[in-house]
Amino acid sequence: MDELSRPRVGVLYGGISSEREVSLDSGEAVGAGLREAGYPVELIDIREVPLCELTLERMDVAFIALHGTFGEDGGIQAVLDALGVPYTGSGVEASRLAMDKVAAKERFRGSCVPTPAYAELDAEWPEARKLRAARSLGFPVVLKPAREGSSLGVAIAYAEQELAEAVARPFEFDHRALAEQYIDGRELTVGILDDTPLPTIELVYDGGSFTYDIKYTHGAAKHVVNPELPPGVAERVQAAALAAHQCLGCRGCTRVDIRLGRDGVPYVLEVNTVPGMTGVSLLPDAARAAGLRFPELCDHAVRLAVGTGAPTPARITVEA
Repeated sequence: MDELSRPRVGVLYGGISSEREVSLDSGEAVGAGLREAGYPVELIDIREVPLCELTLERMDVAFIALHGTFGEDGGIQAVLDALGVPYTGSGVEASRLAMDKVAAKERFRGSCVPTPAYAELDAEWPEARKLRAARSLGFPVVLKPAREGSSLGVAIAYAEQELAEAVARPFEFDHRALAEQYIDGRELTVGILDDTPLPTIELVYDGGSFTYDIKYTHGAAKHVVNPELPPGVAERVQAAALAAHQCLGCRGCTRVDIRLGRDGVPYVLEVNTVPGMTGVSLLPDAARAAGLRFPELCDHAVRLAVGTGAPTPARITVEA
């Protein structure tokens, strides 16, 4: 694809979710990266533009940099499908599954992808029923909104006296919640690019969970690329990440979050179909370690979206 034939890219960002600020950062970074790669780019905040204007008259391809509701849940994907506009990332059904932590867990279990034990909770249940369901997983137990990202609404109860407050937290964001067994171990993440796992990254930070503040504060978490792991574990981690990506039907670029248990099992937590593209984001770090500069990563995502036959670059090297 030479410069004269590069498609016009509409970077969809901002949006209406609780992750709006992160999406604005991602969109700005993607726009700059695509311009450096030679693309004509328009940044489009979908909160400010009618959806009916997201047409082929305006853009040749949409780069989705929308996080959370109506970005990762299949909503904007359905609109673009109806308008006939190609877009980066996963389709409607894969996006819906990945965004819904309960639905994704069910798919993981059905596909033999290791994942922590879990229970679904509903806001309309009596308090005693919610507490009983969460308590059944033992302590510590993690509580999450069923459909939210960036660690928003996540709480951990380490003991009975903390349970009621922790159970209430995710319902501030969603009427459904996930109670999940806490896996004591190492926090890992694996980017997937066109069905190829990128180098594993370990997150090292203070505290029991990778919170919103840690995630988006420069220097709060250390990203250790290709961390030292016991023999064979790195391969199992990447295999679990790829299996999770594929069993949900994802395509393009995703990021799979994993807890490596003390038993050496990589437990998949979730698949992010619109990974962060900010200055502190993990996917760009993984791609860089594999030999792809940020503009090249953005370029590759667009090529996959428009179907120009862009295979994963041969120079990508993934150290296990």
